[in-house]
Amino acid sequence: MKGPIHLPPWDLLMLSVHYIQKGHLYPKPSAGFHIAEFLRRINHSLSLTLSHFYPLAGRLVTSNSPHDDGSYVVSIDCANSPGARLIHAAADLTISDVLSPTYVPVVVQSFFDHDRAINHDGHTTSLVTIQVTELIDGVFVGCSFNHAVGDGASFWNFLTALSETYRGKTPISRPPVNNRWFPEGCNQIIPLPADQIPSRYESPKLLERFFHFSAESIGKIKSKANYQSGTTKISSFQSLSALVWRGITRARNFPAEKITGCRLATNNRGRMNPPLHPDYFGNSINPMRTSAAVGELLRNDLGWAAWRLHEAVVGHSDEKIKGFVSAWLESPVVYRMEQVFDTDSVMMGSSPRFDKYGIEFGLGKAVALRSGYANKFSGKVTGYPGRDGGGSVDLEICLPPATMAALESDEEFMSCVS
Repeated sequence: MKGPIHLPPWDLLMLSVHYIQKGHLYPKPSAGFHIAEFLRRINHSLSLTLSHFYPLAGRLVTSNSPHDDGSYVVSIDCANSPGARLIHAAADLTISDVLSPTYVPVVVQSFFDHDRAINHDGHTTSLVTIQVTELIDGVFVGCSFNHAVGDGASFWNFLTALSETYRGKTPISRPPVNNRWFPEGCNQIIPLPADQIPSRYESPKLLERFFHFSAESIGKIKSKANYQSGTTKISSFQSLSALVWRGITRARNFPAEKITGCRLATNNRGRMNPPLHPDYFGNSINPMRTSAAVGELLRNDLGWAAWRLHEAVVGHSDEKIKGFVSAWLESPVVYRMEQVFDTDSVMMGSSPRFDKYGIEFGLGKAVALRSGYANKFSGKVTGYPGRDGGGSVDLEICLPPATMAALESDEEFMSCVS
């Protein structure tokens, strides 16, 4: 790739957001495992995978816009870049040290590169890093991935391809579509105003805990929400999101008149007309928000909240998506975490639909998935498929200590936790 890769609105507005940091914890074989050979194969696989996902081998570059008004243009340069990064680290820890505590230990943050980095840092740091951390009885493979280059769907497609090349499965099953989407008639060189300077975000003191919901429990939550709403249209994840929204809102003990929201990170690809390819590589998401007064949310039942979320999802149309992009082009902004993800709301990120446990590197199925420091705030919830499959779900919930304690005592919420 000789020329620069120009970034569309969905990518540019991510410049102040943290990198995506997700990883897999695998058991280390008791015999026959050699870390040097493992790293050699990972390195070779990474090289092969980047030939498909070549934007990740580049660096961000900034140039002056042609308007001579202080605005600037950010793009990806793949021709003059030192490439991606592979790190080997070691920790005097066991799998039990990582998984046994009720709350995710802070040491897990060290299993990832780009700690506290924002996407704008991709000017001088790699756009993707694989860090292999060797534990006493395990191996953690952590990936940090620049969120201005791609969203969660792009992230998991990349990791799946890396896993496939490691296991000798070529060609990869889902090659990325690297043509960036711009609105019809839009100049691909989009200047950002001089006042849109990327800013940094520091998380408050939070506890992170995984809550497991069995397939049976998910089924009951969905049935209850649909029964209470007199419908069959509410999905499992909408029902679960409503349960979490209500539980966290009760735990926060807000006054009845306060407005609270629930955001769902929504994939735009299949909602557009014409639709984007499912393997479109880049960002194509919007944090879709539903809101209600606290008293209204808690006075009504689970089905009421789930139906509100369902209506918002159904209403997220091609017209709304393109309307958002058009409005952004009229007044370009870079997301600021503290403004977009307010602490009065709940943010449901990632999706348990991605086959995250299907990602293997010759060590068998991962025993757990974990995330780094990135993009954590009060009310951030990340969805993972349960390790046992079958429709089970794990939710990673981030809350201040007092709010977490209140959620752990919430009868409606905890009665659904398996």
